[in-house]
Amino acid sequence: MSKQIKVALIGNPNTGKTSVFNSLTGLNQQVGNYPGITVERKAGVCKLPKGVKAHILDLPGTYSLNASSLDESVVIELLLNANDKDYPDVAVVVTDVENLKRNLLLFTQIKDLNIPSILVINMSDRMRKKGISLDIEHLEAELKTKVALTSTRKNEGIDLLKNLISNYKSLSTDACLDISQIESSYFGNLQRIFPNQQLYKLWLVITQDVNFGQVTKKKIDALSDFKVKSDTKLKRLQQKETIKRYQFINAVLKKGKTVDLNAATDLRIKLDRILTHKVWGYVIFFSLLMLIFQAIYDWAQYPMDFIDETFAALSELVKTTLPAGVFTDLIAEGIIPGLGGVVIFIPQIAFLFLFIAILEESGYMSRVVFLMDKLMRRFGLSGKSVVPLISGTACAIPAVMATRNIEGWKERLITILVTPFTTCSARLPVYLIIIALVIPEGSFLGLSYQALMLMFLYLLGFGMAVGSAYILHKVLKIRSKSFFLIEMPDYKVPQFKNVGITVVEKTKAFVFGAGQIILAISIILWFLASYGPGDDFNKAEEIVTENLSSLELSEEELNQRIASYQLEHSYIGIAGRSIEPVIQPLGYDWKIGIAIITSFAAREVFVGTLATIYSVESEEGEPIKEKMRGERNAKLGVPRYNLASGMSLLLFYAFAMQCMSTLAIVKRETNSWKWPMYQLVVMTSIAYLAALIAYQTLI
Repeated sequence: MSKQIKVALIGNPNTGKTSVFNSLTGLNQQVGNYPGITVERKAGVCKLPKGVKAHILDLPGTYSLNASSLDESVVIELLLNANDKDYPDVAVVVTDVENLKRNLLLFTQIKDLNIPSILVINMSDRMRKKGISLDIEHLEAELKTKVALTSTRKNEGIDLLKNLISNYKSLSTDACLDISQIESSYFGNLQRIFPNQQLYKLWLVITQDVNFGQVTKKKIDALSDFKVKSDTKLKRLQQKETIKRYQFINAVLKKGKTVDLNAATDLRIKLDRILTHKVWGYVIFFSLLMLIFQAIYDWAQYPMDFIDETFAALSELVKTTLPAGVFTDLIAEGIIPGLGGVVIFIPQIAFLFLFIAILEESGYMSRVVFLMDKLMRRFGLSGKSVVPLISGTACAIPAVMATRNIEGWKERLITILVTPFTTCSARLPVYLIIIALVIPEGSFLGLSYQALMLMFLYLLGFGMAVGSAYILHKVLKIRSKSFFLIEMPDYKVPQFKNVGITVVEKTKAFVFGAGQIILAISIILWFLASYGPGDDFNKAEEIVTENLSSLELSEEELNQRIASYQLEHSYIGIAGRSIEPVIQPLGYDWKIGIAIITSFAAREVFVGTLATIYSVESEEGEPIKEKMRGERNAKLGVPRYNLASGMSLLLFYAFAMQCMSTLAIVKRETNSWKWPMYQLVVMTSIAYLAALIAYQTLI
């Protein structure tokens, strides 16, 4: 059996590289991080003709091999290190037919590394509309490669690309540019010192300060017979290289690509005038947000109710069918309720990712980033800060990592510190269940109160992030300046396949990521809630029966009182009561306190924790929402989850730093524990004060 062909998928941002990756791999994908660094790594398997398989590695988007960020450095280091396990047999460079000239800069650089390379010219379905025609034979001859003209929207050219990959050994590895033409004496001397090394790779080692086997920039600079150039002179040589490459590309495209300007349309210009308008742009954006949150509530209600009832019935079924004992109790009262507390939110989270994917696929999200840049500058943030703040609606961890594209340290640090205020998908389970319990049904102008409340929380988080950024901008005495640059892709109808894969992968990552934590915590919580020290726990039945002997209680009511008494005197009950004085002014009892502590592992654990606690306490197979609805505040004689306590909880989770993974990432990105500790203390203090004011005002 032949080995897998290792393929590196490379390209500029917005060339449709992800669409090509999805067309090749489908759902056979794995998402993780590169070893030792927080850069997302996507890989997949593709079936080629004659039963051959290819391992496709989707590298981070990059404009050239002159790296300006950590993401781009990943691309260079892989392509320079032939000993890396992912070093490609063939590079597939994805370009956009409308921006072919700019995209070919990267292609010529990769070609000069003597790696077999295939040129993919994507979005070919737009050629007629844009008046573009290509001479493929001329392009292949001049670029010394094979060209696959593809349209992932129409699924055209993918089979040709697969055939080219499987026959990669026949591809030419000749360079497009003789790098020594830039300055013959300098590069001649470099080649003389390293006669067995590739000249262009040596050039990248010098200019990018990346490793190339045993050859490093320090070793080259240390050579006595090699004249080291200053950074300024190296920059000038890089500029000469870029000019040489574009001269070559212009010559190739003079015959290889022709454009009939009369065939082009101005629809994009008209849409941009509306969607980025200083007034209507914001009106349209916030109207879309309202529709999204309304749809999340309306569309997800039925599947959520079904999941909630199914898990409650499953828990009851386990209790009645399996032999009574510790193992049965663990499954019925610990694992099933804990996992049910996450699975119930799959419909709403899937819909959220669906809408985000549609906005990104359509090209509208770039307009939002451009629109919000005008607002961000007033608060001391870089325009590029908008990307982490918006992506933070999915998860704060990749959002913090996305700040690497911000050149100025001050703007980057401020963005890192305020991004966790943005409402992430992990907060969504907490918001949704509390809103369902304390916000009444009804509508205003056709929009439900619950959807309006959810949107308010999103806007509150974003507003808090921006407000905090303004304060930090005034307080932090760091000199820094950065510039905002964003590419506006063409508008297009979202591809169902790409949107579907994005929703499945993101939802799966959320469920399995949270599920692992929740499974472990649910087991620990069940144990702590099912056992306790002393006679108060062990003789709970005798104590409760004796104390309530004067009351005429049914067997079911008596069992409920016994279970509640046991839970209160279990290990978790004792721990909860010890922190109750601190959280009581917020309207919380010890059960909510335990849920808040455990949710520091991940915010969504809050619901799973309560599901486990209430399942240990209750003998009935009720859905988690009904169990929470039935909780009472014994002192005040009102439901535990009322408007006052509900708003207190919502504000606490809107502001609190309830995620240890985010703290770890902040530490890694800032290379210091000082900043994440500031985050933890300040955000927790703000959350506590906001929750206290809300409860004491509304009670």
